[in-house]
Amino acid sequence: MTLERVLAPLDVALPELEALYIDLHRHPELSFAETRTAAELARRLERDGYEVHTGIAGTGVLGVLRNGEGPAVLLRADIDALPVEEKTGLSYASTARGTDEHGKDVPVMHACGHDMHATWLSGAAALLAKGRDTWSGTLQVVFQPGEEGAGGAARMVRDGLFDRAGTPDVVFGQHLVPGPAGWVLTRPGVIMAATDTLRITLHGRGGHGSRPETTVDPAVLAASVVLKLQTIVSREIAATDSAVVTVGSLHVGTASNVIADDAVLEVNVRSFDQAVRERVLAAVERIVHGEAATAGAPKPPEIVRSGSYPITENDEAANDSLTEVFRGHFGADVVLPAPLVTGSEDFSEFGRAAGVPSVFWLVGGFDPQTVITAMTEGRFERDIPSNHSPRFAPVLHPTLRTGIETLVAAAHSYWGEAPNPSQGASPLDPQR
Repeated sequence: MTLERVLAPLDVALPELEALYIDLHRHPELSFAETRTAAELARRLERDGYEVHTGIAGTGVLGVLRNGEGPAVLLRADIDALPVEEKTGLSYASTARGTDEHGKDVPVMHACGHDMHATWLSGAAALLAKGRDTWSGTLQVVFQPGEEGAGGAARMVRDGLFDRAGTPDVVFGQHLVPGPAGWVLTRPGVIMAATDTLRITLHGRGGHGSRPETTVDPAVLAASVVLKLQTIVSREIAATDSAVVTVGSLHVGTASNVIADDAVLEVNVRSFDQAVRERVLAAVERIVHGEAATAGAPKPPEIVRSGSYPITENDEAANDSLTEVFRGHFGADVVLPAPLVTGSEDFSEFGRAAGVPSVFWLVGGFDPQTVITAMTEGRFERDIPSNHSPRFAPVLHPTLRTGIETLVAAAHSYWGEAPNPSQGASPLDPQR
């Protein structure tokens, strides 16, 4: 089959791709500071014959390969790292440091697998370029900066991504997860949650700790708000729906004997349904204003939405067709249903902006026996490091191969076997 012919050079390419992964892992860069990463990925695209555009949204990279008539397929990988100090013990562990958005010096680590995502896409781009005699259409390769809460996808769109590449007909992406290496997990419809981050400033009236009667204590007000926010999910959301409300940060005061003027809360909301999302956000606003009024706050609280990602929702027909492609290639025993993921992604911004189907799936990356044993014994949550953990360390093989093959199979199946019309339509052809 033609797909196998496209994938044939992968065995020879794997050592170089392993070296790329290790290099990216050793040199992580924070959101919109991925200059070294972007330069290396752009260099590889140029080597493989792509029309390359750099500097999109600052550090984003686009590669375009035009190969005759046919659909335009967009493949996306994110490339930024996290302000996390690595504790994996790997020989190639990161010791890098960077400057965060507050100007603070922080350790930096690829704790979410974006180094693997970039390597997967670089490998798939090279294979599809070499195998261009087997397909007809346009390939758009997007290396996106700033996924970690920084809105890089929307910024790339606003910075003219589609003006440079044209609008794609379909968008594909994937994410490394701490499941068994070699597993591919797909899900029709909603697969990942929406997220909304709120910065809430509660205004009190400060004074001496010995005379609270002369003040409006923002610490007490903040405590009341935190506890009341926890009733949203338990008392305002139906048991058949789901949401998460987390107060991840609370700052108030500087000394034990001083009552401060203000308290600042950072609140994170996760949801899988737009109506539920709107209900939760409205409840947060109502509670915050209500508690402030009850406390006699001298002025209303301020609620600023500092970050927001939409629900990641797969086109059901495209997802189902792609799942069959994966089963045919990898086997039904390792292509399994994905769970709903409470984490969030901005991948869907590309398909949403283009108005086309998108599909996002998950690829396992940890030692299979270790993961399966932990699952069987009820130790998975405790013993297997999750994304964003300082101990997040995927195994290189077969993780590298699997993620490259999924991207190649997805793109190739959308185009069909070859530009020969006698071979029929692609299983993902939108005209089918």
